[in-house]
Amino acid sequence: MPSTLPEGEVAPRDGALPDAAVREAAGRPLGFYLHVPFCASRCGYCDFNTYTAKELGGGGSQASYAETAVDEVRMARRVLHDLDRPVETVFFGGGTPTLLPAADLGKMLAAVRDEFGLAPGAEVTTEANPESVDPAYLEALLEAGFTRVSFGMQSASSHVLRILDRQHTPGRALQAVKEATAAGFEHVNLDLIYGTPGESLDDWRASLESALSAQPDHVSAYALIIEDGTQLARRIRRGELPMPDDDDLADKYVLADELLSAQGLRWYEVSNWARSTAARCRHNELYWRGDTWWGIGPGAHSHVGGVRWWNVKHPSAYAERINAGESPAHARETLDEETRRVERVLLEVRLSAGLPLDVLDEAGRAAVDQVVADGLADISGGSDPGSGGGRLVLTDRGRLLADAVVRDLLP
Repeated sequence: MPSTLPEGEVAPRDGALPDAAVREAAGRPLGFYLHVPFCASRCGYCDFNTYTAKELGGGGSQASYAETAVDEVRMARRVLHDLDRPVETVFFGGGTPTLLPAADLGKMLAAVRDEFGLAPGAEVTTEANPESVDPAYLEALLEAGFTRVSFGMQSASSHVLRILDRQHTPGRALQAVKEATAAGFEHVNLDLIYGTPGESLDDWRASLESALSAQPDHVSAYALIIEDGTQLARRIRRGELPMPDDDDLADKYVLADELLSAQGLRWYEVSNWARSTAARCRHNELYWRGDTWWGIGPGAHSHVGGVRWWNVKHPSAYAERINAGESPAHARETLDEETRRVERVLLEVRLSAGLPLDVLDEAGRAAVDQVVADGLADISGGSDPGSGGGRLVLTDRGRLLADAVVRDLLP
């Protein structure tokens, strides 16, 4: 969740949405994202909307946060009063959701369940730093209804963790996976980051092998992005650390895919691998398909039927709006059909299921032959690109150059 909010249209104080947006949402899967903006310390690479106790000062309260978030869930029910469908995915992100007591996370989840209902087999995920949980905490999450946990491992190398300002020891993430499995979680993810300054290919191999030794059923591996305004960006600008190298990042991606695939994890999105279809992150798939989600919390983004909005950034401003009975939305935008089409291309081309060719306009379909000739994608379904049928699926090489493929498809 980026820390900088865009400007947009003025959002109604009561959060009301156009009837057409709610009607469209009735036919799409519904998810909730609950943002917990608190961290014990700030990681040097992080540009998310998060706050340490020192940064919050007297302006935000972890103790009352759950109740405030519950009030926004109730507001969502009032706004979506005609939307009669249960929630299919709930995702707690941050920040570090597990800095709050497990009972608080359970209280927020219970509000979603009470107001909207949960679909049978609903996926309920929380992110967690490995050092922020123990067996009792994980058991409490499972009892509250959580079905999935995602641990921020990032690396197995001590010197890489130091550069990233991560607080856990290299082995703690693996122990956390074992504790989650023992508690009864069927689905456990490990997040990894590659391309940290000073990380060698052998360091990255060791991180992958270490992660696989814990036998998670899902692994996310992201190339490090240097965000302006972060401590890591300042260190690179001062010449203390080198910028990540594109060739090095490519080599590390190839290695990740090789080792993860060899252990039975298959890519289903460019940066995500799962052991089975059931192990995929259904909440993220909801984003990638442009379905319906309500984002709870400061800075959280929502999308309902082509209307997208984002909440005020600071926890104190967020609480003030909620306590006054007002929508916490900072601004919103109504997406036109062309914007929605472009976003489909941006997101769905990254999926192993591929991009339906009928999403492309005439210029995009004309570019498909060259993309395929360059070995960047194949067409599934055996259809002629000109007909608009079939799907464009990235090859292994195409995954390395996904951004270039998008540029070709959106001339």
